[in-house]
Amino acid sequence: MSQAGQNLKYLRKLRGWTQEEFAIKLGIKRSLIGAYEEERADPRLEVLEIVSEIFKVSLDELLLKDLNNSSGSYLAKRRMQKMMTADRNIIHFVPVKAAAGYLAGYADTEFIDELNTFTLPMLAGGNYRAFEIIGDSMLPTPSGSIIVGEKIEDAENVKNSQAYIVVSRNEGIVYKRIEKNNRAKGKLTLISDNPQYQPYQVNTDDIVELWQAQMVISKVSQQQRWDMNSLASMVNNLQSQVSSLKKKMN
Repeated sequence: MSQAGQNLKYLRKLRGWTQEEFAIKLGIKRSLIGAYEEERADPRLEVLEIVSEIFKVSLDELLLKDLNNSSGSYLAKRRMQKMMTADRNIIHFVPVKAAAGYLAGYADTEFIDELNTFTLPMLAGGNYRAFEIIGDSMLPTPSGSIIVGEKIEDAENVKNSQAYIVVSRNEGIVYKRIEKNNRAKGKLTLISDNPQYQPYQVNTDDIVELWQAQMVISKVSQQQRWDMNSLASMVNNLQSQVSSLKKKMN
């Protein structure tokens, strides 16, 4: 008999997550978490693979072993402690100078392990990464800021108007807000906070990673100052973009 349902419940409680929080991490509905934990349904393979990555356990362990067995060996208990704290607040940092290498090595654990890391105590357990951004397309977020993002496993789970680090084969690493257009299947619209930059679309097939922005770290001395002419120009450009988007949606 599969242990998956009880193991998912045990691992969720190790992290102190509610069923709703766990469901968001896995990109599924909360009701499915309840069904899995009550053994009314078997977790799908893709769900188990995400759980395996988060808690650093194998699929065999999830399916066949009782991870809640407190009578295990000392090593087993130590492994449980490691799973409980795995990836908690450990954030790998991708500076601009490493961006080109990241596009080739984002899936290479050895490359990722070579990146510098830091921690932020205010973040709950999860899969986080930090990226340095350059340019003025997301003003008033200044150039040189560090964006800390949480991994999104599926483009279908992105939320409109939220900011993301988008890693794609053609565009590289960009920091943008995302809008989904139900009429443009397989595409996402990327929008800059600075309205002087026009929105553009990317194919979801071209995207290799999505990280939802959770925090922005920037130097205190970096303060963007606006003059009235710049603000007026930005408002006019924004109005033009809104009109253009309305026409496309209609």
